[in-house]
Amino acid sequence: MSFNALYTDLSGYYDLMCADIDYQTQSAGAHRLHQFFGNTGNTHLDLACGTGPHIQHFIAAGYQCSGLDLNQPMLDLAQQRCPEAQFTQQNMCDFTLVEPVDLITCFLYSLHYSANTQGLTSCIQQVVAALNPGGVFCFNAVDKNKIDNNAMVRHSASHQQSDFVFESGWFYAGQGDQQSLKLSITKTDAGIAQQWQDSHPMVAVSFDELRALLEPSFEVMIFEHDYEKIVPWDLQSGNALFVCIKH
Repeated sequence: MSFNALYTDLSGYYDLMCADIDYQTQSAGAHRLHQFFGNTGNTHLDLACGTGPHIQHFIAAGYQCSGLDLNQPMLDLAQQRCPEAQFTQQNMCDFTLVEPVDLITCFLYSLHYSANTQGLTSCIQQVVAALNPGGVFCFNAVDKNKIDNNAMVRHSASHQQSDFVFESGWFYAGQGDQQSLKLSITKTDAGIAQQWQDSHPMVAVSFDELRALLEPSFEVMIFEHDYEKIVPWDLQSGNALFVCIKH
């Protein structure tokens, strides 16, 4: 099945799949970066917001928040979680806002869902149009040239008498602008196992290529992938935080 069909089918388990993610620390880190480098505004948009856990923390920090995602069941859950926020079903490569915002975030490497360089370029163009002057675009990314195809992240969880095992990992063939996120989900209930497997199409980009796409419209800073500290990227790490200030 397609990756969107998979997420639609398992939207009720999405938070369980991401149970090991520290949403509060990630949100606080992006908020801190906006305070240091952005304007003084408090309007926020989260791209590929999923079920809205990051937005929940931005609201608590005093932001007026909105979110967009392709997946309507995810957005329904997000609206339940964050009734104060505005959510719309839109593609982050082709979205519009009624009013520009001061901070746009994109967590969990979701910028790579742009699929290819053309989609990524379009996404960046939409972000530029959606930001106020001095606004910040904050996201994390992975460098295609530093991907270990054999590295997998695995965790397990239990929910309503069912056991889950989640596995994910990046794969890059070594050329071109396509990589994939391989995902495996196993649900065991009363001894009966169900498994979903998929390979999500993602855009493959190096950090140099990404910087080149961003610099015409942004001052670009790259930091180590650590939401608790502000540390310049060491030029070696394969994943990093990008903080982009609109000219």
